[in-house]
Amino acid sequence: MSRRDFVHGSSAAVAALAAVPVHVRGIEPDPRAAQSPDSQFRMLAMIGLDAARTAGASYADVRVVRRREQAMSTRDDRVTGLSDAESLGCGIRVLVNGAWGFAASRVVTMEEVRRLAQQAVDQARANRQSVRRPVELAPVRAFPDNRWVSPVREDPFDVSLDEKVGLLLGANAVALGVSGVRFASSSMRFVRKESTFASTEGSVIEQTVYRSYPQMTVTAVARDNADFQSRASGEIAPLGLGYEYVRAANLEERALVWGEQAVEKLSARPVEPDLYDVILHPSNLFLTIHESIGHATELDRALGYEANYAGTTFLAPPADVLNTFRYGPEIMNVQADRTQQGALATVGWDDEGVAADSWPLVKAGVFVDYQTTREQAGLISEHTGISRSHGCAFAQSWNSVPFQRMPNVSLLPGEEGHTLDDLVAATEKGILIAGRGSYSIDQQRYNFQFGGQVFIEVRDGKLVGMLKDVAYQGRTPEFWNSMDMLGGAASYELGGTFGDAKGQPAQANAVSHGCPPARFRNVRVINTGGAS
Repeated sequence: MSRRDFVHGSSAAVAALAAVPVHVRGIEPDPRAAQSPDSQFRMLAMIGLDAARTAGASYADVRVVRRREQAMSTRDDRVTGLSDAESLGCGIRVLVNGAWGFAASRVVTMEEVRRLAQQAVDQARANRQSVRRPVELAPVRAFPDNRWVSPVREDPFDVSLDEKVGLLLGANAVALGVSGVRFASSSMRFVRKESTFASTEGSVIEQTVYRSYPQMTVTAVARDNADFQSRASGEIAPLGLGYEYVRAANLEERALVWGEQAVEKLSARPVEPDLYDVILHPSNLFLTIHESIGHATELDRALGYEANYAGTTFLAPPADVLNTFRYGPEIMNVQADRTQQGALATVGWDDEGVAADSWPLVKAGVFVDYQTTREQAGLISEHTGISRSHGCAFAQSWNSVPFQRMPNVSLLPGEEGHTLDDLVAATEKGILIAGRGSYSIDQQRYNFQFGGQVFIEVRDGKLVGMLKDVAYQGRTPEFWNSMDMLGGAASYELGGTFGDAKGQPAQANAVSHGCPPARFRNVRVINTGGAS
């Protein structure tokens, strides 16, 4: 595979989205999307707050949420799945004597809201028996009349199913036209979440959040059926945008390149296990950031309050690691961010009414802060000097309890302005890896293994051919400290995941991770096909 072909099918192909991967410049909200939810929701929220105070709550918040999700999938020339679901309900959370209580219902009436408030207070009183340390909330500014909407140009739910399915089947047809391609699957997923939040501290906030995710997988099969190889659309990340993003993704044009790459993978040379310098494209590196930095810097895991789905974290206890632990070299700066336009975890306010924030997690290679909620901020303020919440409370829907969830976590670009070409040219023995593949990581976010979609051997500063059966292994601190080159701002892109699960019962969050390409020295690469 030539460098030109690789770039056309990966990083440069994203140029069709203009500046979408960085800041989504020039995209203005659709005026229809900014319309206020039903004013009755505000009235119901006020009734809920009054009822909670009357019942004895020292603090209460009410969320009325209407959530719609739509998904469709195709394979070859047929539709294999279609769903369109909508829910509406109300959740009330209260504090009584330092203990939480919560109640929710799909019945949204004045009588039911009053009943929920009383039920939440009763639950809090019952929970007080097991509380070791009363909950203390960090201070927050009141926002009495505020609205926010994702920067969408075109509401995906206004686009007909015929048009959406037609786009998917058209992309499949292009891929199937490549000799050697046997299967083509494609899909779209959309979310619109309209919420009204009100709290006893004076905030009334209305938000409408959109998420869109087009994706595709092309599979080539050898003539003798002895092997098959797939190429997934890893460069097309889910984003907090509307249907304009699906159009800009241009599945039909790019399906041809993905089909050709899937066929080329059939004849690729199996990798020889060894130490290599690995150059990670943003479409691959985002997942390594998510697993080894995003989850590791969640404060509830560091304090031992959460272990579901991702274990705890090696970044503990806070007093021993904050402002002293070296995560990586001085060129490493990692930003947590709820404000980045078009990113999945971007909002105007979190589900505690805290305004969206942006703050460093790693500064010049040193770990300096965690992700926090109002309940958590005071637990580490003596070490961080920050008494306010970073706004990381999130609830999947009206029937979910808000708790600490990951913001957008991104590796900032380097100041030297390196391009992907520069990283390749500086590498004698390496592998360029793009796209998301299978992975595993231990329960403390420490030991890991990551695969990918496309693997190109680098020899003496040049891309010399495709490899297969590649995965890289490492331990989080050693891996990040081996990073010696970073792409510049022009090479920065957003990746992300549409359904990051956490908690019990589980809730799904969507989160983006931006980064430039980066080079890591002397990384252990294994052959996943069984070669020794």
